[in-house]
Amino acid sequence: MNMKLSAVALGMTLAMGAGSALAGAPDWGSVEARKIPIFYPGVSPIEWITNGTEHGGARLLKKGEACVDCHDEEIADMGKKMASGSKIEPTPIPGKAPSIAVNVQAANDGENLYLRFSWKQPKASGAPKMDADNPVKVAFMLEDNKIERADQSGCWETCHQDARTMPGADDKKTKHVDGGNVDAGKFYDLMQWRSGKGEMHDGYVADKRVMEGGKGLVSAEGKNEGGNWSVVFTRKLAGGGKGDIALVAGKTYNFGFAIHDDSAKGRFHHVSFGYSLGIDADADINAKKQ
Repeated sequence: MNMKLSAVALGMTLAMGAGSALAGAPDWGSVEARKIPIFYPGVSPIEWITNGTEHGGARLLKKGEACVDCHDEEIADMGKKMASGSKIEPTPIPGKAPSIAVNVQAANDGENLYLRFSWKQPKASGAPKMDADNPVKVAFMLEDNKIERADQSGCWETCHQDARTMPGADDKKTKHVDGGNVDAGKFYDLMQWRSGKGEMHDGYVADKRVMEGGKGLVSAEGKNEGGNWSVVFTRKLAGGGKGDIALVAGKTYNFGFAIHDDSAKGRFHHVSFGYSLGIDADADINAKKQ
């Protein structure tokens, strides 16, 4: 109940502060949804993805194939292998959900991008809570076609074997992009919502992950009704802050998202493969003007 109240209270506060910025929020019942399964990835940093002796798909990746092109029909099965510890997971969590089916919807009103994620809450694992303050966190990243392979591997370009929570890694090392540089446009735009107090973060991932600096995120609101979650982000198309990508009608961007379910943190999340997000443009997910 406290979680729901905090999210509602935050939404009311943001709505009053944002004024007309929320006036164009879409009727989600009329917006097409794409069901995207996200899965538990185990220890699969980009170094593993691109290692041909460990990952058979590395050869196809070098030829320009996207991860989702090969694995789209087996995402749930992949999650089972990792969650059970039968593949690339040295410390499996008994009872952890292998995958989550998420409905993704997008729209725009000429000023704002609206993204809605909805899913059924999986059964809790019963494991000790890694992040007791936040039973759920939702994040997504956008990339403006500047990072090599971002259109193939999605957010995996930020996931490295030396990042914190990876086995034996430095606990202070965050997600990062090889050669990442905000000024050069080589970065991922990152937005996150946390369920505990309804916090929202607007940052980026370049040479390191930064959870602030952006000025594009207008609001992030989440609620759980009868075991069904929905989280809605409202983000100014123009952005305007450090690490904000200016979203333009007619263009497509690389897009991926993650959910930290069951009070997880770090790499113990569920992740999507990489998809394309269009602003009034043909893409895997098209944010059409309403």
